Amino acid sequence: MPTWYRDADGDGFGNETKPFQSTQKPEGYAPRADDCDDSDAAVHPGAEEVCDSRDNNCTAGIDEGLSEATCTSPETRTLRLAASGGFSLTLRADGRVWAWGDNRSGQLGDGTTTDRSTPGQVLGLSGVVAIAAGLNHSVAMKSDGTVWAWGAGYSGQLGDGTKTQRNTPVQVLGLSGVTALAAGGFYSLAVKSDGTVWAWGHNVYGELGNGTTTDRSTPGQVLGLSGVTALAAGNYHSLAVKADGTVWAWGFNIRGELGDGTTTQRNTPVQVPGLTGVVALTAGGEFSLAVKADDTVWAWGNNGYGQLGDGTTTMERNTPVQVPGLTGVTALAAGDYHGLAVKADGRVWAWGNNRSGQLGDGTTTDRSTPGQVLGLSGVTALAAGDYHSLAVEADGTVWAWGKLEDASVAKRPVRVVQGWTQ
Repeated sequence: MPTWYRDADGDGFGNETKPFQSTQKPEGYAPRADDCDDSDAAVHPGAEEVCDSRDNNCTAGIDEGLSEATCTSPETRTLRLAASGGFSLTLRADGRVWAWGDNRSGQLGDGTTTDRSTPGQVLGLSGVVAIAAGLNHSVAMKSDGTVWAWGAGYSGQLGDGTKTQRNTPVQVLGLSGVTALAAGGFYSLAVKSDGTVWAWGHNVYGELGNGTTTDRSTPGQVLGLSGVTALAAGNYHSLAVKADGTVWAWGFNIRGELGDGTTTQRNTPVQVPGLTGVVALTAGGEFSLAVKADDTVWAWGNNGYGQLGDGTTTMERNTPVQVPGLTGVTALAAGDYHGLAVKADGRVWAWGNNRSGQLGDGTTTDRSTPGQVLGLSGVTALAAGDYHSLAVEADGTVWAWGKLEDASVAKRPVRVVQGWTQ
């Protein structure tokens, strides 16, 4: 009678801990027992060996056949980052995506719902040029302009026409020619090459911008917007910058995060008054940040933890205020209650909530004005989750601080090396 072995990660290979004899293959079992890591579907006999300091193909070797030069080559270096909730994504130069952290909704894309304390490769995804992270879902744009999504789907945020959770990437239906994307709390946004914006997922607060409050499981066009070049999404509010440097906002507005001088929910886009010359923007939980062409930073929305960086903790600002003392900024990121900025000199500044050390200044004290993150230089990209922060340097080195994947707290950046935090 055949013997079957428990296959917890569904990769077709089990282990010897729970053998079972049956004439028929039981659900969740495999005929082989030589899986060296039954919690990771990317690790099994015959798997591709990659540069991650692990035995991917179960031959008792680490990165065998891969030289040090290969494992530090430009193709394997990290270019972009994304983070949200309690998980993180990195995009490497070879177009592949890696993920770690909370995986209860399959947002790591490794075929399981098992949390990861070290990065693992997102399955079946290549040719990626942009990534974004929602609270419990992930989206990626390929070089061919298609969009792929995985993780929680109960609000339609994966855009595949269902509300089904996906533990590996699926293609967003009917969407091509995409040039930029963003992920909100439980919804997603994309801008096409014609400058129009498309949205899908949760819409109770009008965050899809289509004039309704009805969820969508496939992309629908945001009303009245054209000429858009960049997007950002908070928990329940959306932002777009046009080629003319104006900013438009829609969705939840209870903390003034739309910046239109009110706290009124908007189900279609409204212009943020008095804000021009914007070249980049980002959205936190209930606040917004923008960089102007003169490299100054402007902020509006919830300020209970000083996340607007204006030296106060005034509960809300419903119109933009300048973040004082912060100039020469080239990129921004925003977590639930904290902001990050990188200057032209490659150094990182942070402000707002710091209860988990996410400001990286060696303390857990909140800041209402920007303070420098310790020990970083040459930074080219940033990302922020709820209570953690990420940065990548020009050589591809990734750094993390705040509440880490193992629930420990790092009050200053620690290095993430080839998939291992050290």
